[in-house]
Amino acid sequence: MSTTTANTARSSKRLLALDVMRGITIAGMILVNNPGGWDEIYPPLMHASWNGLTPTDLVFPFFMFIMGVSSYLSLRKFNFEFSMPTVIKIVRRTVLIFLVGLFLTWLSMFLRGVYSGAALWESVMTFDHIRILGVLPRLALCYGVGSLLGIIFSRRTLKWIVALMLVAYAVVLVVGHGFEFADHNVIAIVDRAVLGEAHMYTDYVDGVSLKFDPEGFLSTLPSVAHMLIGFLCGSLIVGGSDNTSRINRLFIVGTVLTFAGFLLSYGLPINKKVWSPTFVLTTCGLASSLLALLIWIIDVKGYRRWSRFFEAFGVNPLFLYCLSAVLAIVVGLTRIPWSGVEGGAISIKGFVYQVCLLPVCCGDKALASAMFAVLFVLLNWCVGYVLYKKKIYIKL
Repeated sequence: MSTTTANTARSSKRLLALDVMRGITIAGMILVNNPGGWDEIYPPLMHASWNGLTPTDLVFPFFMFIMGVSSYLSLRKFNFEFSMPTVIKIVRRTVLIFLVGLFLTWLSMFLRGVYSGAALWESVMTFDHIRILGVLPRLALCYGVGSLLGIIFSRRTLKWIVALMLVAYAVVLVVGHGFEFADHNVIAIVDRAVLGEAHMYTDYVDGVSLKFDPEGFLSTLPSVAHMLIGFLCGSLIVGGSDNTSRINRLFIVGTVLTFAGFLLSYGLPINKKVWSPTFVLTTCGLASSLLALLIWIIDVKGYRRWSRFFEAFGVNPLFLYCLSAVLAIVVGLTRIPWSGVEGGAISIKGFVYQVCLLPVCCGDKALASAMFAVLFVLLNWCVGYVLYKKKIYIKL
């Protein structure tokens, strides 16, 4: 982890829209991950149960897309040369992000064990059933593999690699029952063989419980292709002579990918949990179009005041995401005395949601849950804003 200050501040030529879009996705990820209660949530703030697409399903792929764009801009400083310093930099960051993700998973399990009264040693030694993959490990793997491919192959070759990845994965899904939520799904089979059931996520679809990891091993393949599409869009941005050219290029790519994704979805459903090829095409297309729109609004028209909120998230994205995960554990497990509940104690999260927000919302659980999520985003923003004002950029 490194911290930079004003001496290494961003170039004046940097597109502010990149930071804003990155910030929007991080704020969105924190919002949808931290409702006040899971028993009743507004549908747009929920993931699709299986096939389909909701606004919530967009935030993670949008961040992965923008990570690809940022990786292109970062590796451009090294002229995309395959050298040991560049490889070491990529591998070091990949390992760091992966280990941070693994640590956060372990920390959650450890604290839950401690709060439940389990022996300290038992709470520490949870490695035999810790979930190995997840959001941060997927980001790490996609960044590492995608960046290495970016310095090995030309942009033209990368386009063919992306196409090959998506076509090959589509064939695997069709042949291997990849769109069925069942034990014989090829994704579940591979993950059980590679990871083991003890290290996998337990998912629920229509009341059916199954060891099925939405960030599993096999579905990382199309995720790498996803990152590389962002990487290639980064080359479009750099290759544009001005913002108008960049906007036109991104809109064209976005429109083509979005339409291709929706049209192909009749045979290959859009599905986040298997990271289907149509999910990749559709979300990358929408992300490209959104980036073009933000460049036009912020960098061309100069409407920037509204974007300051998201810029605070965008300049320290992974740090604030990790902070939100730690805070979620703390407020969810730390209990305070409260005579109004059974046992005489309630978690901080439960107190805010049940005692404070539910009465204000006249018992509307969905509204109270959404309000808690918004307050939680604001709590993390306060930390991000302090770092932003002090020009402190913490990079993972």
